[in-house]
Amino acid sequence: MENSFYSVSDNIAVETKKLLNEQKLTWPQLAEGYSLLDSVKVKTFEFDGFTIKVQFNNGRLTSSSAKVDPASIKERKCFLCPQNLPDEQKGIYYKNDFVILSNPFPIFKEHFTIPKLQHTPQRIVGSINSLLSLAKDLGLYYTVFYNGPKCGASAPDHLHFQAGNKDFMPIDNEYENLKSEHGNNLISSENIEIFSVNDGLRKFISLESKDEFKLTKKLLKVFDIISIVNPSDIETMMNILVNYSDENGWRVIVFPREKHRPSHYFAEGDNNILLSPASVDVGGVCITPLEKDFNKIDKEILRQIFAEVMMNNEKFISICAKIMNEL
Repeated sequence: MENSFYSVSDNIAVETKKLLNEQKLTWPQLAEGYSLLDSVKVKTFEFDGFTIKVQFNNGRLTSSSAKVDPASIKERKCFLCPQNLPDEQKGIYYKNDFVILSNPFPIFKEHFTIPKLQHTPQRIVGSINSLLSLAKDLGLYYTVFYNGPKCGASAPDHLHFQAGNKDFMPIDNEYENLKSEHGNNLISSENIEIFSVNDGLRKFISLESKDEFKLTKKLLKVFDIISIVNPSDIETMMNILVNYSDENGWRVIVFPREKHRPSHYFAEGDNNILLSPASVDVGGVCITPLEKDFNKIDKEILRQIFAEVMMNNEKFISICAKIMNEL
């Protein structure tokens, strides 16, 4: 399988786009996945200065319903390990540590999975530099994101990131308004700014900087603070979105989480809604693989789901206070 991976020296974002276009011609499963995007349905809900879209995408059924308990993971082959990838799948080596792969179950018009070559658990600490580096190298076209092992990752046993088109998620364009309307500036210095935002539906901490060293240092401290306030047996629950531009540097948005899946996911009968929020969902595009759920969801159901999975007010206030006091 390694012979299907190749290296590129520069223009990684351009080469990544080229990889996808070539794979659509040579990999039937991928072509089918993208053909399903032509039939997705979308509806949009307006909240207080921001939007949440709901996408009916039946191509995402496998991911949304994935069993991620230890027993189920132990029983299946890891679908991100090189030896278990489809024969038709090709990829681009990234710094001899990760590989950029076209995602055959896309949400975005261009959607990639970026697993570590070595089978190692989904953990962000120790991989922050890889995340920031990827965001910079793919920043011409793509947002890079991370789902925690209990926050939407369908392979919590194998470290991976994902990437998709910039401006697909509403938060990409609404971020500045969210800061001004619902945010507080926690830290402001020459090299980095840190904000908190509570828009009534979601809560997040964002960091903006052109200095990779200082950004990495502050991110580690933010993760440590979140883990103290909201400890977990594996990794403190969070989703992360990263954008990069030459003009502004990095923008990292961290969504602390309270739960993996809302009660609607486990409800019986008509009350069941197969929606398992991950980075794209908290970024403003909620994915429903079943049309019945797409038709059912309204603003009140969205409020209920986000209220369950996002961090509660008390913990979020505590995190913000610690960031101001300790950073």
